[in-house]
Amino acid sequence: PALTGALLALAGRLGGRGRPVLFLTEEKSVRSVSRDRDRLLPHFRIALPAPGVLEALMDKNAFQALAQACGAAIPRAVGLACEADLAQLAGLRYPAVLKPAYKHYGYGARFQKAYVVQSAQEAAQRWRSIAPVLAELIVQEWIPGGDSAIYFCLQYVGDDGRAVASFTGRKLRSWPPRIGGTASCIAAPEYAAALDHCTSAFFRAAGFIGLGSMEYKRDERDGRFYMIEPTVGRSDFQEEVATLNGTNLALAAYHHQTGGAPPPCRVAQPARLWREPQTDRW
Repeated sequence: PALTGALLALAGRLGGRGRPVLFLTEEKSVRSVSRDRDRLLPHFRIALPAPGVLEALMDKNAFQALAQACGAAIPRAVGLACEADLAQLAGLRYPAVLKPAYKHYGYGARFQKAYVVQSAQEAAQRWRSIAPVLAELIVQEWIPGGDSAIYFCLQYVGDDGRAVASFTGRKLRSWPPRIGGTASCIAAPEYAAALDHCTSAFFRAAGFIGLGSMEYKRDERDGRFYMIEPTVGRSDFQEEVATLNGTNLALAAYHHQTGGAPPPCRVAQPARLWREPQTDRW
């Protein structure tokens, strides 16, 4: 409510001088703005999909079901919400990754972003320790490969379902290793066509518009790419590497929403690396 109030106050101070493009940077802001979009749309340009689509893509269990329904390559997973769900863990191959089903700030204050578990018993034990804070978790089979096997496709999708701008990159290192956020990354033009096509097809089938991205992992056994999870409705941590390599997604979104022509995309040669200096000091 405070965010919506602040935005409406800002609109009042602007006095009707156009409708600024609203860029969101956190999941809780995405949910707040989506909930109050009818009050905010007269004052701001906001690119978000329908509420049901947005909620499905922001919940890892709902995304899992949607990806499977679309025939996308995605690791097997089970959702956990109560003690009875633990019986499903026996059907997975281990190791696996246990993580929250959605962004939860109480979870984030006490637990790691994700946990690698080696057995159904370990997953159940971990769930029981987390459930008093957040019961809705997901356990997803681990795809063999290191941090540098993680790829991402960043897009801005217009109202017609077509990608106005798209960029494919690859993580080099994560922090913490194996389960953490991006510490350093680089462009991955060698897989841009394949991952752009896969991401665009899924977003189009799901009815997604706006800023979004899809994370993939390349299986070291056969080279196949698997969807891991999307980021939707907001800017992505890796977007600066896209800008450094010639694709400014925020600028493309701005021009598209204000009726201008999208800026030309170029390919930086050689590809430029981006790193987060606090977590990647090598």
